Amino acid sequence: MTAPERVDQALLTCAVVLVLIAGALLLARIWRGPSMLDRAISLDVCAALIIAGLAAKSAFARDQFYFPIMLVLAFLGFTGSVGIARFIAVRDRPRNPADPPPPPDDAREGPR
Repeated sequence: MTAPERVDQALLTCAVVLVLIAGALLLARIWRGPSMLDRAISLDVCAALIIAGLAAKSAFARDQFYFPIMLVLAFLGFTGSVGIARFIAVRDRPRNPADPPPPPDDAREGPR
């Protein structure tokens, strides 16, 4: 093995270790929360870590097979983040003080 190949191997090993450490910290963040937005952002970062892991595997194997998969995962991660952001934006929209308060939960159910 030549010197550039050893440097390549060392850098790829370091990248994989960093992705694994980030994954462990990410799981701790998803578990602890404290809010739904924190968990949503953590799931978006999870998609980015999966892409980084696939990129490291692709570089280690010197194979281009995973590039389309990474592209699709990036698109799904982006659309998921936008969807979650829109949901949270609608849920947390400030109310106009002139608007009447929402009805109680049991009033929404209708007749039984």
